[in-house]
Amino acid sequence: MKKNVLTLLGVLLTGISFAQSNYNDQLVKLGKSYKNFMFQNEPTKDIIKDLKTNVPDNLITANSFIIETITSKNKLTTQPFIARPDDTTLKQIYIIRQIDLNLREENQMDNTVLIDSLTKKDIPVNELVDNYYGILFTAIGNKNQPFNFSKADFKINEYGLKNDTEKGIFFLNCMDLCGTNIWGFMNVVKPANTNLALSYIKKYPKFNGLPYYQYADFQFPDFEMIIEKDKGMQSYKSYYLNKYYETLLYHLICLNKEGGTEKEINNLLLGSILKESNLYKYTEHKEVLESIFKVQKKD
Repeated sequence: MKKNVLTLLGVLLTGISFAQSNYNDQLVKLGKSYKNFMFQNEPTKDIIKDLKTNVPDNLITANSFIIETITSKNKLTTQPFIARPDDTTLKQIYIIRQIDLNLREENQMDNTVLIDSLTKKDIPVNELVDNYYGILFTAIGNKNQPFNFSKADFKINEYGLKNDTEKGIFFLNCMDLCGTNIWGFMNVVKPANTNLALSYIKKYPKFNGLPYYQYADFQFPDFEMIIEKDKGMQSYKSYYLNKYYETLLYHLICLNKEGGTEKEINNLLLGSILKESNLYKYTEHKEVLESIFKVQKKD
């Protein structure tokens, strides 16, 4: 009897070890594929087939998401991808992203050690949500060309996001992509090509049925995380709201330069956070904003 019990335990432990190895191998495979195909390169049908073969049951959702992010003309703006995954899936995708970053280093950590370390680590959920939507909107920008959100209406309240912080993370990641599409026209080209920039702004999405600039739920508590690798911990709202204010100001400049109507300009000025002085502490454009609204500076 004792011998039989020991044999069964040995078989069980071997099965667990094999399952864990298969799980880790798939995470690494996904990390490598994301690294190789997140930008311009396209995976072959054989590569996609391989990624879909022998996937552990508890990794199917994350596996499908990563495949979508390396696929052109993907469906990331549709269910189930646009909706917030469960926390376990969020962490798996976070680990896949860290494997991707590790593989870019000359002196790499062993991926099995990295997976084990991150699995045990308590990662703040805000970071997991930011990682997910950062990957999602990056993939849309890289793989779904030309940029066009003109028919998109993101129903943020329908995506399972748990609070205003997570909804803000979704919005700010989306608008980071939108802002990137006009940054060059406003900063690289001399003089700024406001006509072309405005044509892209007209392709920005709606949120909850309203123009993008009317989204204003930014009163959630600020938090810190590593956003830019070499800068340590940073204020999330300072980083992303500053970029968002910049996009709004570019929009305003474009309307002024390209003959926007008084109604269009007033809608932007008074219908957006351009007027929200309590948020100016999060942007480098505080003085510009105050001058626009002729706000008396306080000591």
